[in-house]
Amino acid sequence: MPFDVKTADVVPAGGSVEVATLESGGAREAPASAQQHDSNHMVIDLGKVRPTILRGLRLLVETVVIPTLLLYACTMTVGAVWGLIAVLGWCAFTVGLRFLTRQQVPGTLLLAVGMIVGRTLVSLAFSSVYVYLFQPIVGSLFMAALFLGSAAIGRPVTMRLAQDFVSLPARLFHDKRVRRMFTEVALLWGASRLIDAGLGFGMLHFGGVDAGLLSRGTLSALLTVATVAVCAAWGWNKLRRMPGLTFRMA
Repeated sequence: MPFDVKTADVVPAGGSVEVATLESGGAREAPASAQQHDSNHMVIDLGKVRPTILRGLRLLVETVVIPTLLLYACTMTVGAVWGLIAVLGWCAFTVGLRFLTRQQVPGTLLLAVGMIVGRTLVSLAFSSVYVYLFQPIVGSLFMAALFLGSAAIGRPVTMRLAQDFVSLPARLFHDKRVRRMFTEVALLWGASRLIDAGLGFGMLHFGGVDAGLLSRGTLSALLTVATVAVCAAWGWNKLRRMPGLTFRMA
C-alpha cells in the first residue's frame, strides 16, 4: 500500500528547511531504514539568488567604484580636497535618495557608508588622498587577521556571515564537514584580504596616488568579486556532495 508524505518540520526565513517523514497509509508500515533516512534528510530552500547577487554588486559599485572614480576625477581637475568633499556628497546622495524614495536602506550600506565617511573626514583633516587610500590597506589587514584567526581557533566567522544570506538549520553547523567547509572559506577570504592589502600598498607606495586610486577602484573591486565567486563555488561544491542534504533555488 502506498505511503503518504507528510512535512514534519519547516523553518521559515529567507530560506527554509523541510524534514520529511513517512507515515503508514494502512496496516503495513514503512521499513525502519526508510523512516530513518527520510527523517534525517533536509531540503534547504536558498530562495532567489539573483536579487542577492545584484544587491551585492550594487553595493560594491556604490561604496567602492563610484567614490574612487569621483576622487580620481576631482583630484586630476579641481584638487584632492574637492575630491574628498565629492565623496562625502556622494555618500549623502546615496543614502538620502533611498530615504526620499522610501526604499529600504540595507544595514550593510549604512555600515559601508559610515566607514567611507570616517575615512574621508580623517583624510580631510590631513588634506591628503594618501591617507584616504592607506586606510583600506589597514582595514584589509584587520579583516585578514579576523578571518584567519577565526579559522585557526575552529570558529570561522564565515558561519555567521552565511546566515545573513540564507537561513540554515542550527544542527547543520554542528556537522564536522560543514564546519570544515566554512573554515576553508574563511582561509580563502583571509588570503584574499592579504593579497588586497599587499596589492594596495605596493601600488600606492611604488606608483603613487594615481596607481593607488586605480588599485582601489578597479583591482580591489575585481579581487573582491572573484573571491566571492570562488568561495561560493567552493562552499556549494562541498555542501552538495554531503548525503542527506538537498538544495532548492527559487
